[in-house]
Amino acid sequence: MIIVANWKAKVGSVADAKKLIVASKKLADARIHTVIVAPSAPYLGLFSLENKSKLQFAAQDITLTDGGAQTGEVTGAMLATLKAKYVIIGHSERRALGDTDADVLVKIKHALSSGLIPIVCVGEKERDAEAQYLSVLRSQIDSVYTGIQVKHHDSIILAYEPIWAIGKSASEGITPDDLTEMIQYIRKVLSVYLPPKKVEKVSILYGGAVEPSNAKALASSTGVNGLLVGHASTDSKLFTTLVKALP
Repeated sequence: MIIVANWKAKVGSVADAKKLIVASKKLADARIHTVIVAPSAPYLGLFSLENKSKLQFAAQDITLTDGGAQTGEVTGAMLATLKAKYVIIGHSERRALGDTDADVLVKIKHALSSGLIPIVCVGEKERDAEAQYLSVLRSQIDSVYTGIQVKHHDSIILAYEPIWAIGKSASEGITPDDLTEMIQYIRKVLSVYLPPKKVEKVSILYGGAVEPSNAKALASSTGVNGLLVGHASTDSKLFTTLVKALP
């Protein structure tokens, strides 16, 4: 399992960040699962250079540009220097602030050129009885894979995060059966771009109302390769319980 802890902007102090890093390092060093922490940009600078454990780091976003006169932007080169290995791109909260599919593609290319592994978020806003939401999901995936070079088609991690499930309780989130169907659908879309053996090797994560109470069920026999965890990753006890519950 690949477990990505997306702190968002929920961790308000260096002291709290340090506690979370300590707990995350313990989980990573146990070598049962791959643990990736995505802190806010200032914390990434504080902790990534001193990381001597199996814990890995991701940025929560990346700039559209290569740098220069771009106040407040964080480039791929900067992130690579800080020893970040991954970057989350296209998160629903960034899309809500204006990131389009075209912007997501530019950011993916920027990340790849900087030697970073993109964790690309896709997902529908809502579901409908006619399953039109599948076309939304397919459009997002097509936009990624038609826009990058073939050699990079297997260099991306996908994170399926249905927007309607984000911020909800575990009981209101997606069911394991529905998640299984969605992962199968995503791999079917990927089969247009990748040969069968490589389709199965693409890591697909799930994010949306992931808590200790449902993490095991979501990760067991659904076809996912890991979880993108939001609020539960900002509480060291909750996050430890969640990761230890995984198969």
